[in-house]
Amino acid sequence: MLTANEIRDSFVKFFESKGHQIVPSAPMVIKDDPTLMFTNAGMNQFKDIILGNHPAKYKRVTDSQKCLRVSGKHNDLEEVGHDTYHHTMFEMLGNWSFGDYFKKEVIGWAYEYLVEVLKLDPKDLYVTVFEGSPEEGLARDDEAAGYWAQYFPADHIINGNKHDNFWEMGDTGPCGPCSEIHIDSRSAEEKAAVPGRELVNKDHPQVIEIWNLVFMQYNRKADGTLEPLPAKVIDTGMGFERLVRTLQGKTSNYDTDIFQPIIKVIGDLSGKKYGDDPKVDVAMRVVADHIRTIAFSITDGQLPSNAKAGYVIRRILRRAVRYAYTFLGQKQAFMYKLVPVLVENMGGAYPELKAQQPLIEKVIKEEEESFLRTLETGIRLLDKIMNDTKAAGKTEISGVDAFTLYDTFGFPFDLTELILRENGLTADVKGFEAEMQKQKQRARNAAAVETGDWVTLKEGETKFVGYDYTEYETSILRYRQIKQKNQTLYQIVLSETPFYAESGGQVGDTGVLVNEFETIDIIDTKKENNLPIHIAKKLPEHLDAPMMACVDTDKRAACAANHSCTHLLDEALRQVLGTHVEQKGSLVTPDSLRFDFSHFQKVTPEQLREVEHLVNAKIRADIPLTEYRNLPIEKAKELGAIALFGEKYGDEVRVVQFGSSIEFCGGTHVSATGKIGMVKILSESSVAAGVRRIEAVTGAKVEEMFDTVEDTINDLKALFNNAPDLKAAITKYIDENAGLKKQVEEFMKEKEASVKNKLIENAKEVNGVKVIKAVLPMPADAVKNIAFQLKGQFAENLFVVIGSVFENKPLLTVTMSDDQVKAGLNAGQLVREAAKLIQGGGGGQPHFATAGGKNPDGLTAAVDKVIELAGL
Repeated sequence: MLTANEIRDSFVKFFESKGHQIVPSAPMVIKDDPTLMFTNAGMNQFKDIILGNHPAKYKRVTDSQKCLRVSGKHNDLEEVGHDTYHHTMFEMLGNWSFGDYFKKEVIGWAYEYLVEVLKLDPKDLYVTVFEGSPEEGLARDDEAAGYWAQYFPADHIINGNKHDNFWEMGDTGPCGPCSEIHIDSRSAEEKAAVPGRELVNKDHPQVIEIWNLVFMQYNRKADGTLEPLPAKVIDTGMGFERLVRTLQGKTSNYDTDIFQPIIKVIGDLSGKKYGDDPKVDVAMRVVADHIRTIAFSITDGQLPSNAKAGYVIRRILRRAVRYAYTFLGQKQAFMYKLVPVLVENMGGAYPELKAQQPLIEKVIKEEEESFLRTLETGIRLLDKIMNDTKAAGKTEISGVDAFTLYDTFGFPFDLTELILRENGLTADVKGFEAEMQKQKQRARNAAAVETGDWVTLKEGETKFVGYDYTEYETSILRYRQIKQKNQTLYQIVLSETPFYAESGGQVGDTGVLVNEFETIDIIDTKKENNLPIHIAKKLPEHLDAPMMACVDTDKRAACAANHSCTHLLDEALRQVLGTHVEQKGSLVTPDSLRFDFSHFQKVTPEQLREVEHLVNAKIRADIPLTEYRNLPIEKAKELGAIALFGEKYGDEVRVVQFGSSIEFCGGTHVSATGKIGMVKILSESSVAAGVRRIEAVTGAKVEEMFDTVEDTINDLKALFNNAPDLKAAITKYIDENAGLKKQVEEFMKEKEASVKNKLIENAKEVNGVKVIKAVLPMPADAVKNIAFQLKGQFAENLFVVIGSVFENKPLLTVTMSDDQVKAGLNAGQLVREAAKLIQGGGGGQPHFATAGGKNPDGLTAAVDKVIELAGL
């Protein structure tokens, strides 16, 4: 029986024999495409080629791509683990043709690989073809059906509708019909009773799609119409986990050697056995699936967080923790202990897992511990909600309460429902869903972008000249209009551009397009599918006129200085802290730089100062830039260039060198380190488990910071009569202040004792209870001390109400002996009611409570109101 690793290798080797170039998997986390957070299909890394933005280096390509899907037609996160074949992270085996072969060849090779190489029985295979769409003027894909007929009888070739058999990249863009290959893994008896063709695309767990052959031959325009693509594309995707399951004779993906080693360790850690309890089995599948997703995401540079892609990863991790908590009895962090077995099984194909193993374990462990604390908080809050619901004579908690638990405290709704069921209660599901829908609608409204079709003025590809020029003569290739947040903008593609498009943490250039008629402001430059896009608020009136593209050189120079400084920081951190330091992200703007790096403890002030001194020494040395363009990647590695985990590099790369600092980088840089001027680290902090962040400024911004510091020191000196030794003057002042504070405290204690004694003298006996009331001009702490002293002195038959005013803020304080509480009085209820007279509110415990307000004039009435309510 073939192992999973052998099956993966056989696929790419088969297509290599058919003239395909084997390429590595792109990162699962996407950095520079605003339309996608994660790689969700094998074609993502080739989008720029398919869209015509970049020429194909190889006409035929094959790979195994790690993908992540958590929503949409392909997957729903909440269903993963409940069936046998859906996953969040999965591998997609694929082969591509960019304007080379088409349907005939790919259909023949698909049959050859499945039947002749892997020895699958063709009687178990069914293929689908697009049935056509009259409303779009599309006929049945008879071409594909004819090629399939060479290999399969007619009853194994099934018509499929537009939903299943017409593939689209998005609302617009390349698209076309596709053929899915399904396999029937049922028993012979089941096959005899019901033909497999009747179960295709019917969600039968044993009749599943394993391979999709997409024939991209159209371009979908913004108005919905289709036009033929000039260069047809083949894009196939085969679910690796499903293929392994088929070849290993299993009925569940989780029974293969992809997941079983992980499930075995889960069982060993939890003391549970897979197969004994359906609920435990689901939990084990959830954890086994999710640990892969989380580990690979961290490896590719995406840490769990509360925003965008990081939120998706945090949500997946918390779902796994919740299942382990509820069904596997794991009240302590344990998922991080699964990382070694994952590395053992997948580290050969993906060596980045092994390289990043300590960081992965650290991040997962801290996230687990954090969410377990959240679970405990959520359970306490839910307990209160349940008690309040029962006290009100109800059996259902509101959808708003359930949503607040979910949205504010990260408490999963299904866990809320589970705990409610155990306590004989339910949740208003419709109310919860309504709140969820409101949130989704808010998010959709905030992110909604209306995009027009590209208007092509001339054919061509953009040439980036920004490493050598900040001004360049150019012309517009194409443009389109976009509308977002009630704002109309224009995206412009130039034939040549000196504008750097935002990527690699460096913000995009701004500047102008100038011709003899007008000047157009470029407010930003972004990269979309590897295409530099210039964003403007209006279009030139003369679109065909040649123009000069001029970058804002001041902003560019400041960005370049900060970017080069991040390279020097990286090297200095590795020198001071150790070679385990890896860059985990950066942000380079004209005003400052931010540098994230792996390190497992706070960097000390002494270490930060050493790093800063090392970098400034390199700046003073004025080391010239050595730049290598289009360097073969193996040569770059021989140079010792540092690459970033989670980045996709081609066969040729750009390398930036300042002396001993050598890194892969596509950003803009200074011509020599001296142009950075100077660096000053502003802060060092934690971003996530095992990841620290440094924020710093360079050049003129350092001068501005020093000016501010100098002004502050001068102001301080003036406050201390320009004392020559400012530190000694401040120390003396602090010591004197501490002494005065101590005297004040002693005076207040004496005053408190005097006031307390006076209050006792003026107390009245009412029905055997010592009633003490007063209005005092004292701070809250002093009143509280007096109240506690009175309660300590009189253990029984005591009732105290004090109104106090300090800095024009009224406060009402009520305390009483425990026997008065037992008799039915409640200080919290009394102050809440009486506080209305001072335009305020408050509360507290039955024996002690306070209330603040806005109206000091109502304080005497409020004190009397308390006495009245207490019946004294």
